[in-house]
Formats: sequence, structure tokens, C-alpha cells
Amino acid sequence: MSGTGTHVFWILSRGTGIAAIMLASLSVIAGLLAGRGRPLKLGRFGEIKPLHEALSVATIVMVTAHGLLLLGDPWLKPGLTGITVPFQMAFQPFWTGVGIISGYGLILLGLSYYVRRWIGVARWRVAHRFVAVFWILGLFHTFGAGTDAGELWLQVPVAATAIPALVLLGMRFGVKKTDGPSVNKKTRSSIEFDYAEKTGRGGTRPYRTASSDPGARIPR
Repeated sequence: MSGTGTHVFWILSRGTGIAAIMLASLSVIAGLLAGRGRPLKLGRFGEIKPLHEALSVATIVMVTAHGLLLLGDPWLKPGLTGITVPFQMAFQPFWTGVGIISGYGLILLGLSYYVRRWIGVARWRVAHRFVAVFWILGLFHTFGAGTDAGELWLQVPVAATAIPALVLLGMRFGVKKTDGPSVNKKTRSSIEFDYAEKTGRGGTRPYRTASSDPGARIPR
């Protein structure tokens, strides 16, 4: 019992760390299913952005708790420098450093959602893609620095959340992006169909000749 009491902060930190990586995996899944270019269409069940946001906030809370709880560990004694500066902790300096970098990335990119209007939505979207990179670094940290990395009770739940996220990530970046045809490449029939569909009217739309391409017919 005294041993457990001595390592209570280590146990709590480990628990919050495991929770953080699993929540991050679920957040990545929700983000991939909710964002642009989603690999799977969910139909009327596709509005999961609130879930993605909640998972992201929960991940930030768990990551923060994971680091702060280590300050109370009487054996590790990392100090503030050890939990905030990468590769400075005496215990597993490389893997703990990877974890610190992962934590910074997940926290900052997660919070950037709330200032995206100041950042610029286009720039924010580009930056937000790197969440996946920091999440993968978190997986490496979990199994590199974790004292329970070889235990099935850790491997199974982490794999159960991480593998679907990795599959969706592969699908997301494996899909070829194709640009829609420009107006001057559309055939007359396709333009007429678009016009009829948008207006609910039959027949054809008057056309004018484009000065840059005398043969192209563009709707007025």
C-alpha cells in the first residue's frame, strides 16, 4: 500500500496520458469524418463537429494533467524544466521529449480553432492538418516512454482507437483531388443542365461569346 501511495502521481500521470492518446485518436477520427475531403460520407448522421470539438478539448485537458501530475512524483522529480523543455528529463529523455513536442502541438493546434478568424481560416486549415503529425508523435511517446508499453491492457485499447484513425488518415490522403471543370471547358449541354437545375426552368440559357475563346459559350 505504501508503494502505491509513493507512486500515486506517477500512476495518475500514466492514466491521464493513456486517456489523452485515446481521446486524441478519437478526435482525429471525428475530425477526418467532419472535415473537408472526408473519406466516408455519413449522410444525415454526418454532423459530428461538436463531438470533434469536445474530444479535442478533452485531449488538451488530459495532456496538461499528464504533464503537471509528474511534478508531484517523488521518484522522478522532473521539475518544471523536465516537463516543459523537450529532452531535458532524466527518465527516457528522447521519448519524453517527443511526448512534450506532441503535447505542445496538440494543445496549440487544438486551441487555434478559437482564434482561426484572426489567424485566417485558410492558414488555420493548413496548420490544422499537422494535428495528425503531433498525434502520431504521441503514439510513439506512449510506447517509447511508457512503462506499460508491453502490456495487452494498454496495447488493445490504444490500438482499437489508433488503427481506425490511421486507416481514415490513409484514405483521406490517398484520395486523388480533382479540380472541377472550368466554365470554358463545359459542354453546352452540361451548362444548360446546370442552369435548369438551379433555376427549375427548362430550356436553354442565352449565351455570349468569350473574347478570350471565340468558340466558348459562357452563360450571361
